[in-house]
Amino acid sequence: MSQINLTVEQLNQMQPLDIVTSPIVRDKFINIYDTLWGAGTGEAAYERESNYFNKLLRDTPDLQKGTHFSLFTAFIDLAVCGLSLEQGTRALCYLIGRNQKTTPRIDQQGRPMKDQKGYIIYNWEGRVVLTISAYGELVLRERAGQISHADNPVLVYANDEFSFSDKNGRKEVEYVCHLPHTGQRIIACYLRITRADGSIDYSVMTEEDWVRLAQYSARQNKNGGANALYGVDQQGVVNIDSGFLMAKCIKHAFKTYPKVRIGRGTELQSQQVEKEIEINDDLYGVNTETGEVMQTEPQPFGPPANDISAGVTIDAGDDDGF
Repeated sequence: MSQINLTVEQLNQMQPLDIVTSPIVRDKFINIYDTLWGAGTGEAAYERESNYFNKLLRDTPDLQKGTHFSLFTAFIDLAVCGLSLEQGTRALCYLIGRNQKTTPRIDQQGRPMKDQKGYIIYNWEGRVVLTISAYGELVLRERAGQISHADNPVLVYANDEFSFSDKNGRKEVEYVCHLPHTGQRIIACYLRITRADGSIDYSVMTEEDWVRLAQYSARQNKNGGANALYGVDQQGVVNIDSGFLMAKCIKHAFKTYPKVRIGRGTELQSQQVEKEIEINDDLYGVNTETGEVMQTEPQPFGPPANDISAGVTIDAGDDDGF
């Protein structure tokens, strides 16, 4: 293991937009990408993703409030996941900023400070997290060999014919589309998945599901209103956004599937999962005792080198009802 002359303290002294353009961070990204996704692929991926990453930081200044280490790990995790932040209509992954509780506040006597109700008062810090969307999760599950293919989600309207059955573990969907759909409300959404062994699986959401999720969203939001994409009108009727529903259907599909490998600073939009493999400081080249960022040789995992997919980016602003 050869040491790179970069410490966490030096990382903190950089401007947010200078982190991913640092020569040492560049070498780290390329080294990991080449190891995991094929020799010679890392340099082009770095040039592409460093531009996308910094564009998001410039377009969303609040992201620059995240700790510099979280910016570093979010960028390196792009190499770990092999996904892209390229913009488009269907995001594979994107960046979100969130506040994270850290250590208790300490008074002059060295004791944790408490509020009027007796709860410990904590310090908070901003962190940037690479989040993999439902569409990115499809890519990861294909790479992991869990599925061989997934069709696009299908929206079912009130004037269509639709039925869903589950007999002895065998799921069946019967669907007949009746056009036009103008003026008809959406009553269901389903996704057809072909597993790696060729068997078929279906994920189905009905109106009852997203009404329940809209109620959950309203309880979670401080203003008492559901996510605007649920389309709750003044009478409480839910007219869910079609694209939002399709993404929800994909998320719903993999609740019972095995976990997939993601970086330490990354989460799936559908669920925060425990990692199947140990994603530790050695991969990122960070010595938490000395604060040094060092060069390491990561062990490869994931699909063959030629199985690389590009992605797109959005800020989903989504609740986590599943």
